[in-house]
Amino acid sequence: MAAGIRTSELRKVYNTAPPLAAGPGGAFSFAAKRSKGKQPKPEVVALDGISLDIHSGEIFCLLGPNGAGKSTTVGVLTTRVKPTAGRAWIGEHDVWKEQSAVKRLIGVVAQRPNLDFSLTAREILVFHGAYFGLGSHERNTRAASLLERFKLTDRADQIVRGFSGGMMQRLSIARAMMHDPQVLFLDEPSAGLDPQTRLLLWEIIREYNRSGKTVLLTTHNMEEADALCQRLAIVDHGRVIALGTPQELKASVPGGYLVRVRFGQHSPDLLERLKTLPGVREVRSTENNSADLYADRGGSLVSDVANLSVAAHAELCDVHISEPSLENLFLHHTGRSLRE
Repeated sequence: MAAGIRTSELRKVYNTAPPLAAGPGGAFSFAAKRSKGKQPKPEVVALDGISLDIHSGEIFCLLGPNGAGKSTTVGVLTTRVKPTAGRAWIGEHDVWKEQSAVKRLIGVVAQRPNLDFSLTAREILVFHGAYFGLGSHERNTRAASLLERFKLTDRADQIVRGFSGGMMQRLSIARAMMHDPQVLFLDEPSAGLDPQTRLLLWEIIREYNRSGKTVLLTTHNMEEADALCQRLAIVDHGRVIALGTPQELKASVPGGYLVRVRFGQHSPDLLERLKTLPGVREVRSTENNSADLYADRGGSLVSDVANLSVAAHAELCDVHISEPSLENLFLHHTGRSLRE
């Protein structure tokens, strides 16, 4: 049976620049820690009290923009990053008290390829199997099967230095699966992949999960999170801001639809009038004379908005309608796009 994942109030504060995989420093919260008689010491808050309970045998996603704390969370759970505070468990094992036991249970695909470029694809898989104590016959059989599954058989005995980025990513995932881990961590697994390879990867992840394994992946791709994950946590600035199934989270957006309107100029009176339109649940003023309308209808709302703008002598310059989505949920909670 696969192991679950649990974290309790995880906090990570860097006193130097965080690792590249943790994201650009500018996306984190900064603070200055003063010591008597010394210059303030900059702090980068990467995780700010993250608590998660990921069920055994589910595909779970951490969704958020670059620098949200996704990779740092994976770093803690895979024993690569020591938390400043809080605890984490893989199954019944405390990650930082039982590191050896945890490492035998997990497979990890880092955000950037970390393959040995002096080896062939087959050698990388076989050697990885040997690290985990697989016998000669078993590791060779598994390597051949994974090379076939990831469509790498024709390049199996070539040095990986000449592989494309997509091929390296596929090989990295195959290597992580080589010892058949109970928990598979995938940090931005589809970044840089072409659409065809991305779909292949999704199917392999679903197939691995169907064998009873737990999968945790990080992404800032809403389509990937929506299509692949059974539950997800949206994270930003090191905090969980929403948690649930994709369907539950999309349904939690007021009205579901987001109608973004831009006027030549608008007034508080016009915004108040927009709130009275049938189906409009919430109106938020944004920059550049724009407003976000959360409503239970989309296209049919445009004529009502246009009529109100005419009555208020405000020019309606642009309208954009979005159906219920995880992007809208993130925007509603943070006031900014996942892509920013």
